[in-house]
Amino acid sequence: MTDANQRRYTTTHEWFQQAEDGVTVGLTAYAVNELTDITYVEMRDQGTKITAGDVVGEVESVKTTSDIYSALTGEIVQINEAVADDPSLINSDPYGQGWLIRIKSDNVDVLDELMSEAEYAEKYPVE
Repeated sequence: MTDANQRRYTTTHEWFQQAEDGVTVGLTAYAVNELTDITYVEMRDQGTKITAGDVVGEVESVKTTSDIYSALTGEIVQINEAVADDPSLINSDPYGQGWLIRIKSDNVDVLDELMSEAEYAEKYPVE
């Protein structure tokens, strides 16, 4: 993964980070903190075509079930199987091993419209 300053954030608490093999998507530390212990993850299948705003999966915690949204239109090209097998990776490392999916998109410019790390941290501080 590249420098954390390149991550972009949504108000629905997903992060997006461009890489050579697509855009990696995960849940923010703020979301993980609010959800507490994540116990189950289900993502849409690899190869699924998605549109910006689509639900691409869900996570369950001891508190609630929460949908995961895409800010991009494209195709899911990879699912983090390690997280499906061990959802606690999201709790312990949401920006590293706890990533959820990778999306291939022809229009990654929309990421520029999302919040920067500083903007997100100001609006949603992690305690």
